[in-house]
Amino acid sequence: MTKAIRIHTNGGPEVMVWEDVPTPEPGRGEALIKHEAIGLNFIDVYFRNGLYKAPNMPLIIGQEGSGTVIAVGASVANLTPGDRVAYAGPLGGYATERVISADRLVKLPDNISFETGAAMMLQGMTAQYLLRRTYAVQPGDTIVVHAAAGGVGLIICQWAKHLGATVIGVVSNEEKAALARAHGAAHTVIGHATLVSEVKRITGGAMVPVVYDSVGKDTFMTSIDSLAPLGLMASYGSASGPVPPVELGLLAAKGSLFLTRPTLATYTAKRSDLDRVAADLFAVVGSGTVKIQVNQTFSLKDAGAAHTALETRKTTGSTVLIP
Repeated sequence: MTKAIRIHTNGGPEVMVWEDVPTPEPGRGEALIKHEAIGLNFIDVYFRNGLYKAPNMPLIIGQEGSGTVIAVGASVANLTPGDRVAYAGPLGGYATERVISADRLVKLPDNISFETGAAMMLQGMTAQYLLRRTYAVQPGDTIVVHAAAGGVGLIICQWAKHLGATVIGVVSNEEKAALARAHGAAHTVIGHATLVSEVKRITGGAMVPVVYDSVGKDTFMTSIDSLAPLGLMASYGSASGPVPPVELGLLAAKGSLFLTRPTLATYTAKRSDLDRVAADLFAVVGSGTVKIQVNQTFSLKDAGAAHTALETRKTTGSTVLIP
């Protein structure tokens, strides 16, 4: 048997139940892995509370982890038992062991720990596609990053600075502002109420070509108003709730703006894209250019407490669950 956190109905952290489940057998094209660490992400909350619809119930949430291959099914040529691997994407992570498509696993370099691997795959690959494809950040750009002291935010701050950009990080308190500045943010804004005026001051009125916004409903309009004409709003999360319906004429009125709601699943759907994104991430982490801050660790059975900490903004950087 395997131990797992399952939800039988949507709701608060209390709906997550630590229970026995049958150990799955890998089928054709699949691998069975023993988790060493599991990443905690806001998307886990969305599936738990029902913002994102569960494919079935009961459901094992969790979309990021690292571990060791135990067994492989037929037609798996790229993995063997004993391989160190990591992944982001498919549901089923909150378990001591899981089966996953071998096509979604990447080999974890020896110089990256299991904890770092679990903490960086979803968040780090998200940062990669946002910075390199959704809007290709160039030297000299000034950009806005919401939740700059969070897991994705800290990675974006470091990576964007490495690319030659000036980062304006939006945070909720001075402690988080200091953390964002220590990881590459040139400027920090506490709260979003003064964001537009601060962006105007910092840029001399030019405003910014891109805003990376994981907060959602509460920050949407201040993000839009921080953009230069032809600027891009990348709304990639809904920590404060989903953005209400948008009148497209708003984008015209504000300067022929671009608006996108990107997902990691789309940007890594092709195996070649997954390999390229992961390799780029492994390179900047392995070189020390980007440091993954694992600032909280919880036992997997205490996932409810981890969700509470995340939702009440008590966490910074990344959080991992240990089976």
